[in-house]
Amino acid sequence: MKTDRPVNLNVFTISLPFVGLVSFAHRVTGMVLFVGVAFGLYVLDMALASSAGFAEAAALTQTFFAKFIFLGLLFTLIFHMVAGIKHLLMDFHIGDSLEAAQVNAVVVVVVSVVCTAALGVLLW
Repeated sequence: MKTDRPVNLNVFTISLPFVGLVSFAHRVTGMVLFVGVAFGLYVLDMALASSAGFAEAAALTQTFFAKFIFLGLLFTLIFHMVAGIKHLLMDFHIGDSLEAAQVNAVVVVVVSVVCTAALGVLLW
């Protein structure tokens, strides 16, 4: 069976508009959150195991690397939630025109960065 559909399997040659990149990033952040939950559960298990484990988890969360990971997970969570709300609104035909979608994509990124910066100040 031969189809005339174009096939482009090289991800690096696909040129997406900004709206498409935000939509793709929404999917990627969902996968990152799924994997990042393992880190959070590891620290929670360590903290709940014993008082020594709690002290070890508290010391671990004070390192730069752990704070960086937590900040990254916060960004992915915030981005995923804001982009998800945008997608839900589009399901109700709110902001589903091309111009509104472009503006909403910028709003998603700006709100995510601002909220992450605010929480990052609290984290550090």
